Amino acid sequence: MTLAIRPATPTDLPLIAAFIRDLAEYEKLSHEVRFDEAKLAANLFGPRPYAEVVIGEIDGTPQGFALFFHNFSTFEGRPGIYLEDLFVRPEARGSGLGKALLAHLAQLCVTRDCARLEWSVLDWNEPSIGFYKSLGARMMDKWTVMRVDGDALKTLAGA
Repeated sequence: MTLAIRPATPTDLPLIAAFIRDLAEYEKLSHEVRFDEAKLAANLFGPRPYAEVVIGEIDGTPQGFALFFHNFSTFEGRPGIYLEDLFVRPEARGSGLGKALLAHLAQLCVTRDCARLEWSVLDWNEPSIGFYKSLGARMMDKWTVMRVDGDALKTLAGA
């Protein structure tokens, strides 16, 4: 079995869209998937990409992906990488691909002089939490994620 991680290209857009939908289904959030593929393509591969994607393959077959972008730590004075989505198809779990994807991002962090790699995980997702802890990740128990979206975002923006 050969594991490989490669940068996504625009021709991977249908695959990326499928991975996003599969992840949403796993997280019981399919009802929240609203992206338009053309906008997704522009935001990933256009003149100003807002995020990057790597594809994880087993024996040349795409079986997972990681979508990430840079954030910034003012305390460190350096960028970080925020992992928005990590997904490995159920039949490929246990193969080491998830660890390989995270290791690839860790290597990018080191290469790009980033201070940290971080992400969120749903609190009910015990298998993933255990997996992440086994890799040395720690819970940020004193932090709570906040979000403004939809009508509240428009109201805040004065729109």
